[in-house]
Amino acid sequence: MQELSDLLAEASAGITPGFFRLSIHGGLPVYRERVYCYELYHQMRKLWPDACAFTLNGEVDKTAHPTLTALGAAGFKPDLLVHKPGDMQGNHAVIEVKSVQAARRNCRKDLNTLAVFKRKVGYARAIYLVYGAEVDEAAVARIATRYGAMELTVAIELWLHAEPHQPAFLARVLEPGT
Repeated sequence: MQELSDLLAEASAGITPGFFRLSIHGGLPVYRERVYCYELYHQMRKLWPDACAFTLNGEVDKTAHPTLTALGAAGFKPDLLVHKPGDMQGNHAVIEVKSVQAARRNCRKDLNTLAVFKRKVGYARAIYLVYGAEVDEAAVARIATRYGAMELTVAIELWLHAEPHQPAFLARVLEPGT
């Protein structure tokens, strides 16, 4: 699906401030991954091509999936999947979403999930989308350092989304040996 990058950029530009940071009573707005992720899913579904061979699914629980259990890949819950349900040859993209603050603390779980789905399950693309006003080159460097320390063997696309109403963009492809 060649148009996934354009669709992801356009859909993320449709995210408004209230979904980017959730207002809370008595405090400042906060990042809430589920709120952001559900809105991203909604924006992507609005743009999804009718004739597309792939389906967009949100947070599919892979616990006890017979094939994934055999591959050692059960028990994961990726945020978004672009695939052909029921067809292991139709795995296009696995997407993990994280606020920049959460990614700063620990991105290892997400990077591992992406690597497992790309290496063992055969997804063509693995996308790590980090959102938040604080996404900058230092955040990219920290994530790249953690990726390198994990000695992963697959490439992962690192996308950044810094502001509501602005498109997310591919900042770097994290590749083995870099």
